Amino acid sequence: MLGDEQMRGVKKQDIRELGLDHLKKFFLENGEKEYRAKQVYEWIWKKYTCSFADMTNLPKSTRELLSEKFEILCAKISDVRISRDKTIKTLFEFHDGEKAEGVLIPSGSRATACISTQVGCKLGCVFCATSRIKFKRNISAPEIYDQVCMIRQQAKDQYNLSLTNIVYMGMGEPLLNYSNIIRSAGIITSAEGLGFSPSRITVSTAGISKMIKRLGNDHVKFNLAVSLHSADDKKRSSIMPVNKTNNIDSLIDSLKYYYSKTNNRITIEYSLIKNLNDSIPDAKDLVTFCRNFPCKINIIDLNPVKGSKYTAASAERKKRFTEYLIKNKLIVNERRSRGQDIKAACGQLICSEKTSNKSQ
Repeated sequence: MLGDEQMRGVKKQDIRELGLDHLKKFFLENGEKEYRAKQVYEWIWKKYTCSFADMTNLPKSTRELLSEKFEILCAKISDVRISRDKTIKTLFEFHDGEKAEGVLIPSGSRATACISTQVGCKLGCVFCATSRIKFKRNISAPEIYDQVCMIRQQAKDQYNLSLTNIVYMGMGEPLLNYSNIIRSAGIITSAEGLGFSPSRITVSTAGISKMIKRLGNDHVKFNLAVSLHSADDKKRSSIMPVNKTNNIDSLIDSLKYYYSKTNNRITIEYSLIKNLNDSIPDAKDLVTFCRNFPCKINIIDLNPVKGSKYTAASAERKKRFTEYLIKNKLIVNERRSRGQDIKAACGQLICSEKTSNKSQ
């Protein structure tokens, strides 16, 4: 049944879209004390409250005023799947019914939240399941924050772990949702928010050159990862259409610029694909690419995606490829896939649902 506000067509604003200065102005204009703004701001972000009624240090009249003028459009959990390796995939539903997935990856004393920045994706990388979902919209900064807070709570409840890392590596291209990733990271790292260290946050991009330069101009403190997967223009364009407008030379130029502005070492993500990018000549191309700026390389197994013709490189070719990089004095980490059995690994997120929340 529709409420009075809906029947009159009156749409309330999500209070989380307002900054602290705007909240102060609102309270002063409504005859309230300015310090109420800081109290509300703390309830919203630090205490992660989704109801004005829970803001118990505010007078009832103030809470009623807030309820009359605003709403808090927190995301909801629609589905949860738990992997055999303890990875947890969560399907989040936003206020308009759109959905996106986030992943909790526990590893020893560490717990990483992998969060989404878009509903769907525009880039069309051929090895990624998310590319098959029609792009719907960007995910707002508060909705990004929702994912972090809910996954943080899962880490505590399920494994008694504190959240140690956040990666913007879920569904979508973060740099095509620039203002929201910058604002969300700002809130997450602020004293008024989670007080999270920027060095524990990584934003991953498929390589939007002009936006990488913008990160440099904004002197961001978080880490940058680039999903490269080939340092050869022809090969990269065949699997990542974004390369047609952001080729290897432009990517090198933007990453050199980014490093000159931030002094942050860059992470290069490289999924080894059988008979496509797993040869020694491919490794040589990667070495040449990485000589342009300080970086480290994450070697990733390609995860299976239904209907895709691409498969992971053999263990032998992976070993030869990795050894060549190490021989050429590059920093190399081999990343083990997590949550494959629940389709929670890199490239597998596609907003799937099931009827039970038991692990598969």
